Amino acid sequence: MNPRRKKRLATTLAVLVGLGVAVGFVLFSMTQNIDLFYTPSEIINGKNETGVKPQIGQRLRIGGMVLPGSVRRDQNSLKVSFDLFDQGPLVTIEYDGILPDLFREGQGIVANGVLTGPTTIKAHEVLAKHDEEYMPPDVAEAVGKVHPNGVGNKAAEQTGGAY
Repeated sequence: MNPRRKKRLATTLAVLVGLGVAVGFVLFSMTQNIDLFYTPSEIINGKNETGVKPQIGQRLRIGGMVLPGSVRRDQNSLKVSFDLFDQGPLVTIEYDGILPDLFREGQGIVANGVLTGPTTIKAHEVLAKHDEEYMPPDVAEAVGKVHPNGVGNKAAEQTGGAY
């Protein structure tokens, strides 16, 4: 093999090894930043298909309904904890921050955080979900005036007619 071919072969191998290392780093960093979605039942019992449970310290996203009467607020800070449920067991969410305006007991939420215990999640973000039938009161009143089915009147009754 002449020196020119050896140099080309070494360069090609170096480029391939470099690409392999770069792909490895990208894949490793992607696994560190994936937030898997769980329900409270899946955190306790594992995923339905695989039975895999999240590990303590794992980043995750959890969705469910806030249990009525479970919201506990610290009087000296913005710390809040509440229980989340779906059709089964309860999971406690601990959050330090301002909750979204749509957050209410009995309402669906999604929280991003870290599993700190078998049934406890330390959330860094809480997102409140609203149902797809929501309509601002002003729009609902306008629709109720145009449409005789009373959609605007019903929405105004649910919100107390004030905003």
